[in-house]
Amino acid sequence: QVQLVESGGGSVQAGGSLRLSCAASGRTGWSTVLGWFRQAPGKEREFVAAIRWRNGNTYYTDSMKGRFTISRDTAKTTVYLQMNSLKPEDTAVYYCAADVVATELSTNESQYNYWGPGTQVTVSS
Repeated sequence: QVQLVESGGGSVQAGGSLRLSCAASGRTGWSTVLGWFRQAPGKEREFVAAIRWRNGNTYYTDSMKGRFTISRDTAKTTVYLQMNSLKPEDTAVYYCAADVVATELSTNESQYNYWGPGTQVTVSS
C-alpha cells in the first residue's frame, strides 16, 4: 500500500506561482514513478508530469514544459510540482499518483496504482 497526500493548492492570480507537495508513505520503492495529473471542471483528467524516484528522471506534457517543474526529496519522500506563470486554464484539481511497478514514465493514468485525494488550484484572471 502507498498513501499519498497532496497540499499547497489555493487561489492565485494569473501570472502567479504555487508549489504543490505530495507526501508519500508506504511501499514506495526505487522503481516507483510519481506523477501529477489534473482535472478541470467538465474535462477529463490529464497528465502533467512524472518523476522516477530512483534517478530523478522526469517527463512533462509539452504544454507544461518551461512553466511547471517536478522534483523530489527522497529524504522527505515528497514530490513537488512548482507551477509558475499560472493561467486561468490551469484551474483544476491536481492529483498525485504512484506507479510502484513502473517500467517507464507513463502518461497513462491507468498505469498508476495509487492516488491522492487531490488539491484544488484556482487561477483568476
